[in-house]
Amino acid sequence: MLISLLTALHVVVCALLVAAVLMQQGKGGDIAASFGGSGSQTAFGARAGASLLTRATTVLGALFMIGSMSLAIMGQNDSSSVLSGVEGPGLQPATPVTAPVEVDPAPETPTEDPAEEPAEPPAEPL
Repeated sequence: MLISLLTALHVVVCALLVAAVLMQQGKGGDIAASFGGSGSQTAFGARAGASLLTRATTVLGALFMIGSMSLAIMGQNDSSSVLSGVEGPGLQPATPVTAPVEVDPAPETPTEDPAEEPAEPPAEPL
């Protein structure tokens, strides 16, 4: 019950975090602004005060991390399987392995000794 409630709360926090990040306005600090282009006087632009949306993003990000870690820790204690309670064939006993059958090697045919027969002389060119 607690995991279901925490999971639902985590989904809501995720949706709010995505919305807060997408609603933020870009700072306009491209690479040209970092090196003095477009009237910038500092390397990263002037630091503006944190708006409500920036603070909400920070809080939602912290809640997201805490919720993710707590769900991960709670999920480790659950040892049930997805297939628990499902009737199925289960493990089948292994078929016994038969020993390999030895086959007698083919009887060797006597090889003729090439020294006994004279080799044919090479044909003479015409």
